[in-house]
This record gives sequence, structure tokens and C-alpha cells, in this order.
Amino acid sequence: MTLYAELHRHLGGSVVPRVLWRYFQRHSTELVERFPDYPGFEEFYTRSRNTLEEYLELHTLVESVQTVQTLPYFIYRLIRGAYIFENLAYLELRYTPYLRTPEHLSQSERIDKMAEIVEVVGIASRVPEYPIVTSQILCMHSKLPYEVNKAIADLAISNKQYVCGIDVAGGDSLYSERLEEFISLYEYARSHGVKTTGHLYETSSGCYPQLLPYLMRIGHGIQIPLLYPELLKEVARSKQCLEVCPTTYFKTGTLSQMEQLKVVFDRCFEAGVDIAICTDNAGLHNVRLPFEYENLLTHNIIDFEQLKACQDAAFAHAFAWPHSDRPAAILTGLLQA
Repeated sequence: MTLYAELHRHLGGSVVPRVLWRYFQRHSTELVERFPDYPGFEEFYTRSRNTLEEYLELHTLVESVQTVQTLPYFIYRLIRGAYIFENLAYLELRYTPYLRTPEHLSQSERIDKMAEIVEVVGIASRVPEYPIVTSQILCMHSKLPYEVNKAIADLAISNKQYVCGIDVAGGDSLYSERLEEFISLYEYARSHGVKTTGHLYETSSGCYPQLLPYLMRIGHGIQIPLLYPELLKEVARSKQCLEVCPTTYFKTGTLSQMEQLKVVFDRCFEAGVDIAICTDNAGLHNVRLPFEYENLLTHNIIDFEQLKACQDAAFAHAFAWPHSDRPAAILTGLLQA
């Protein structure tokens, strides 16, 4: 079978609507009373939003139920679906561990609980019957204080058996007043061998060239080819890969036409900038990775040769993939272990 790598998938947005709905039903949550039938919930959960900020509010819905007790339930179903329906050989899951700790605790107590979350996610992601190479990217957050974000970076440094990198997420319009803070945290993490990516140049309000030198990959980055193509030469020279998540931009109102994505891909290919095609929030969109590929092909955004280049780029830029081996060899080894 063809094997794929997924570099940008959020743990919260990875829960497919049916799995989340069944969880809500079994626990008699308030949401079931609001949406007494599944079709109504699916429409609410997967419909497009007007802005990125409105879209990000949906993450809080899932974060609230992804606790240390329930994470194995959600992750098992995530890994099973990724293996059976998406043919994934490699998966990086990203999330903010602080937001999976009990809200009634103090900040310092929640920080102390984060290591347990990372361990639970790490153990739950290793499912023998579905042998996918997995690792975690821990997300600092634009709405969390420095002390929490520093603790997240420390956690990435001390848990390299489970964690391959750090990210900064949350509303990108909030970065502007904290750029020096995030730069210092990226420098700190890289000095300890932690790899870096970041939600950047996703929207027109999230364009901060000051952060680019500290990133090994760029989360989204579509506004670089769209609005700042003069930066592409430096991105190519730095061997930074864009993590492009096509469906996201129409769910958040960032893009309105597929032709805009063609500009993104064409300009990146012309400049020699690698693109890894990703899902971002496969469950929230109800769109798995192979459909992202198919959608780009059927709309003539890319051709099959370019698709293969993007698939190869995903493995080449994967933070925790054993780069000396091809996907089939790795999976053969996992199956025989």
C-alpha cells in the first residue's frame, strides 16, 4: 500500500464527529441536549466559520473532554482510523498539554500535571495492531502566560522519547506584543536540540518575519507566496517546509477560491520551497489526508508529479522519522517487532 506522512494534525481537531458524538451521548453532556440528533451535531461541528478566531473556539469543545482519563479512548480511535483509512506510516500530533489539565487547579499545579499528559499521549499512540511511527509537538499558546509556555518548552526538552518539537498556536493576531518572548523560547528550545515549527503566515494578520529564522518548518505559511513572495528565496535557502492544510483555509474564511491555492503551490515549486500537504484538523473537517490529495488533483491545483514531491517532502521534513529508511522498510520492521 502507499504510505503517507502527516506533519500537521491537532489532537483536539483530530476527533471525527461520530466518535465525539458517541462520547457526548454516553456521558449525557449538555451538547447532546442542544443537538438531540447526530446530523445536527455534525453540521454544527464541521461547518465553515467566518474567521480563524471563531474557528479556534471549536478546539475548546474537545479540549474540555480530553483529560488524562479519556485521552487513551480518543487516541486509540485516532490511530486506528489513521492506519486503516489513511495509510499513514508517520504521524505528528500537536497540542497544548496545559489545556488538558484540570481547570480547577492552580497554574503551578496544572504545570506539574503536564508531564503526565505527555506520557499518556505517548503510550496511547503506540498501538501494536496499527503500527504508525508517532511523535508529539507541544504547542505553546498565544493566550497562555510566559511561565506556562516556558514550562511547555522545558517539557519538550525533557521528554524527547515522546516529543519531537515545539510550536506556537492560538490566535496569530496575538503574537505581535510577545514576539521577543516567543523568539527567546524558540532559541532556548533549539539550544537543547528541540525542533521547531510555528503557526505563521496563515492569515494576513499573522505575518511576522521576525519569527521565521527560528523555525525549521512553517505551520501553514500560505501568505508568504500569496502576499510576500520575495521571502520565498530565503525560505528555500533555509530549507524550511510549509505545512499547507488546504481545507482549513476555507473553513476559517482565510481563502475563498481554490485558485488561490494554485498560486501558493506554483510559486513554491518555482522557488524550490518544499510543501507538505496536511489536514490540520481532520476530524473537525471530516476530511482525511487522501481526500486532501484528491481534492487538490481534481481541482487542478497540482498534478501527480507535484503530489509525489509533496508526499516525499513530508517524510524528508518529519521531525522524528528515521530518514535513512523508506516508509515500507520502517513498517516492515514494526510489523515484525
